[in-house]
Amino acid sequence: MININSIKEKKSISQLLEFSIINLDKPSGPTSFTVSHYIKNLLKLRKTSHLGTLDPMVSGVLPVALNRACRLNDYLIHRDKTYVGIMRLHANISDKQLDIIIAKFIGTITQLPPVRSRVKRALREREVKTFKIIERESKDVIFETQVQAGTYIRKLCDDMGKEIGGAHMLELRRTRAGIFAEAEIHTLYELEKAVEEYNNGNETSLRAMLIPGEVIGVILPVIFVNPESVNKLYTGSPLFTQFVSEDESLEKNERVAVFANTTFIGCYRIVNEGQVRAVPEFVLN
Repeated sequence: MININSIKEKKSISQLLEFSIINLDKPSGPTSFTVSHYIKNLLKLRKTSHLGTLDPMVSGVLPVALNRACRLNDYLIHRDKTYVGIMRLHANISDKQLDIIIAKFIGTITQLPPVRSRVKRALREREVKTFKIIERESKDVIFETQVQAGTYIRKLCDDMGKEIGGAHMLELRRTRAGIFAEAEIHTLYELEKAVEEYNNGNETSLRAMLIPGEVIGVILPVIFVNPESVNKLYTGSPLFTQFVSEDESLEKNERVAVFANTTFIGCYRIVNEGQVRAVPEFVLN
């Protein structure tokens, strides 16, 4: 079991800034890239990257990876998302009629990305896990939805509207992205204040905001290796069976996080070929 708090306590602030994530509350207005770039300059980092783009007018959970934690993007970004929003109906329909239409969009749906999106405009399948009405006032519907990563909520509202005389999304806020939740987010103002304190010699607030990159061990299955194998793994060696001190049964092509005690080695892909248990995809050395 990976204890993130214990790992964090043992790290210096410079080590955390080298391999951490900030769970940011993106405001409505700027692009996700703009926010990520602003954090890069604010903290004087080499690199930052956001984990899942939010449209400029959408607010909420935007995890931003710092420096070497950017290498974790591919492992963190493809996770379910939860949103709360307001959908405006164009026609007067009953709650019962609305429930019937919503039910049609639960499960696997087909979406065509919007014209202004950065991805290729081709039909693709996405899963809508839940779509719940929280409150309704006339034609305005407050909803909460949990969806597969890459689902366009604005398009979802529009597609629902095509069956009920029209509908469009008025507002949207992301409340969860994978393991990153709204309850633990920090505003840009809070971050700016923490950085100002840090520059004046007080790291307490900034340290509290940083989530060690070792959190990948909470998301992926973990394989523990013998400390004696660490140097070989750091030089690119595959993960041999004899290196493993604690393991679980894993299927071929599964991705795993490899640790030596509390030290994160890297992310590997299971191959189960002879004595080779897994091959490296990303090694933190």
